[in-house]
Amino acid sequence: MSENAQTPVIKMERVSYAYKKHTALDGISFEVHKGSIHGFVGPNGAGKTTSLKLIATLLKPQVGTIRVLGMDIAREYKKVRQRIGFMPDQFSMYRQMTVFEYLDFFAAAYGLGTKERASTINDILELTDMGGRRDDFLKTLSRGMQQRVSLARVLVNDPEVLLLDEPASGLDPRARIELMEILQELRGMGKTVFISSHILTELGDVCDSITIVDRGRTKYSGPIEGLSADDGDTRTFTLTLDQPSEEVAEALRALEGVSDIERDGASNSYTATVSAESADPNLLLRTVMDAGGRVTGFRSGKRELKRAFMDLTDPGVPT
Repeated sequence: MSENAQTPVIKMERVSYAYKKHTALDGISFEVHKGSIHGFVGPNGAGKTTSLKLIATLLKPQVGTIRVLGMDIAREYKKVRQRIGFMPDQFSMYRQMTVFEYLDFFAAAYGLGTKERASTINDILELTDMGGRRDDFLKTLSRGMQQRVSLARVLVNDPEVLLLDEPASGLDPRARIELMEILQELRGMGKTVFISSHILTELGDVCDSITIVDRGRTKYSGPIEGLSADDGDTRTFTLTLDQPSEEVAEALRALEGVSDIERDGASNSYTATVSAESADPNLLLRTVMDAGGRVTGFRSGKRELKRAFMDLTDPGVPT
């Protein structure tokens, strides 16, 4: 089966997979569509890494079917591998190589000629802002720079689908923001990005669709707006400041109708839950400024992904 405009780029249908007596996936189903940045989230042990390995053709489903770009991964895995890029959570590097040598090695493995490899690698280094590090040895790079090299590696075959397992793990806030900007640029180039991550704030900002899994089962899959509706009694507003301020938080808490203030330390954001009858974004903004805060971002009417995550997943320890 070949893909067409209506065919999901990734489609898992009632997939189950077990390691001996442990069931990692229990009838999971979801779809990912072309040109999206699709977030894949769930607690530890929910089946995220197993799902990624299956989609990347490193495992075969024991029950159910998986299609990538219209192809069955069990029967057409070689064709699938030519058109995807997979960045695992844990990756190894040939530390005695330079950045260019490392990328050139993988480009040659995909069959690119010498001239094509040089041109392709130069474009990728520019895209990932690594042009100035091309002759640096991998062993000298920071964790953030190594993450960029690993992302550059999965781009050498110009994949249509990127599968990224915890790509922001261990990165500082600035490096995470820069990584998300790169992913948005890749989407602008027509690529589909499937990203598993525990960093819910970044996913909520960058993803247009999401799948939440727990204990090997799908809890939600669809547009991120499907998680965004406030209930009829309250609204939420998220304000991002240039720096954290307890004075601002206290001023917001003191407002009539504000029932909760949540702070996200990684992004200096404060989410206010406000009764519908008291919801006045202008009052919130004035309160922040009067308390000495400088607002760098503001959005309203969306339930935070982390709140949906907590609502939809089981607090118990996976068995």
